[in-house]
Amino acid sequence: MKRSQNIKGKELALLFATFIIAICGLVYELLESTLSSYLLGDSIYHFSLIIGLFMSSMGVGAWISRFIENRLERAFVVLQMSIAMLGGFSAFALFYAFAYINNYEAFLYLITIVLGSMLGTEIPLIVRILKESFSLKTNISNVFTLDYIGALFAALLFPLVLVPQLGLMQTSFLFGGFNLLVGAMAWYIFREDLGKKYLLPLILIASIILLGFLKSNRLTTMIENKLYHNNIIYSKQTPYQKIVVTAHNGRIQFYINGAIQFDSIDEHRYHESLVHPIMNMVKHHENVLIIGGGDGLALREVLKYDDVKKATLVDLDPAITTLFKTHPTLSTLNHHAYDNPKVSVITMDAWKFLEKSQKYYDVIIIDLPDPNNISLSRLYTTSFYRLVKSHLSRAGAMVTQATSPMFSRKAFWCIEETVKKSGLYTLPYHTYIPSFGEWGFVLSSKLKLPLESIKPLKGLKFIDTKTMQRMKIFDKDISKPDVQSNKLSSHTLIYYYDEGWKKWYE
Repeated sequence: MKRSQNIKGKELALLFATFIIAICGLVYELLESTLSSYLLGDSIYHFSLIIGLFMSSMGVGAWISRFIENRLERAFVVLQMSIAMLGGFSAFALFYAFAYINNYEAFLYLITIVLGSMLGTEIPLIVRILKESFSLKTNISNVFTLDYIGALFAALLFPLVLVPQLGLMQTSFLFGGFNLLVGAMAWYIFREDLGKKYLLPLILIASIILLGFLKSNRLTTMIENKLYHNNIIYSKQTPYQKIVVTAHNGRIQFYINGAIQFDSIDEHRYHESLVHPIMNMVKHHENVLIIGGGDGLALREVLKYDDVKKATLVDLDPAITTLFKTHPTLSTLNHHAYDNPKVSVITMDAWKFLEKSQKYYDVIIIDLPDPNNISLSRLYTTSFYRLVKSHLSRAGAMVTQATSPMFSRKAFWCIEETVKKSGLYTLPYHTYIPSFGEWGFVLSSKLKLPLESIKPLKGLKFIDTKTMQRMKIFDKDISKPDVQSNKLSSHTLIYYYDEGWKKWYE
């Protein structure tokens, strides 16, 4: 009876281990895919490539498992200790490699293949260890049911809890610890056969992973200080993106996912160019909508117009708007725009907001990051611009930042063509911003509103009448080529964007 109970307990423990390692495996997969997209950009390509490499490597690991013929329990314990070390330190290793090693991608692929192969060996080993307790049909059913349920659990846990609460590196160490816990549990179950020689390695690895977990914030800061030129004064991984703010001698730089969003030394060129042409072309500015622009700098420019009665800013990530409202240095940059009673901040996806809103706006300003992934590209499609158009007042106008006509010429003109296909008259223009290079914007309206005889506000740092006239002129090498519009079904813009930037920076 006692032996039967022990066997039952062993079976349950190993099935629970299956559930845990399924969670760990998918978390490692998501970690590496997220890191590759964050560090290398081009999220579609790298995310898909890492997932593909991981899955195929797991297949290789499953094939390799057939060559483990004896002492399966020992192999399983050793495998868990190995995965705990490699998986636990994978995020740190990849961050470190990106900062200090030139051939980072080869290092990324090596870790993916080795870790994937080890993870692929786990399930076949558990199935074989449990073969004496269950029939083959029941055994496979139990193991794969728990494996798939664990994968679902991890898929929900990763974006909702792990990334926003722990960040990527601490998550990596945590799940290395879970793999080690599975190894320790397996050792305890089979301790009579395995002996005490595995106890010391388990304790040693546990100590190393725990130290990494406790010091992960310091390790992240150390590596980020290598990646960014100036001192980091704020760093946070939100559910949506990685936010970093650096400072040096009063100069502030703001980054999202490693890409610079503004530099305080020249941000006035960008934000004045984005806001003042449209505000001067439209006679009425009573109701203004800003999509994106959570730093409040475009909002600062909008509030320079006394006739603005209501300014609504819609941004997906509350971490950014909160930061730029409450941080003493950053809120000074936007002239404490968020404290103005005219301002209303809505935390929501822009598409969902426009679908639900019944309001019309005199001015709509779109200040979003560049369209380098599908979630952003959908906000540069004909479908989205038609939705924006439906919220414009009769004489209202819209403007969007539109990446660089120099570095990504086709992407810029694709945005202009997409806006035109939505049924709006377009006026493309561009200017030079030292932090970004030549940068483009697309202004549009239901009515033709040429940039003629415009007198900007007094006291601006950059924009004047001559500047706005000059912005309309495109040299031959950045003039409009033959491009397609961007649609939800194709996302042509992403390919134009990647093609252009890779030409200059690879």
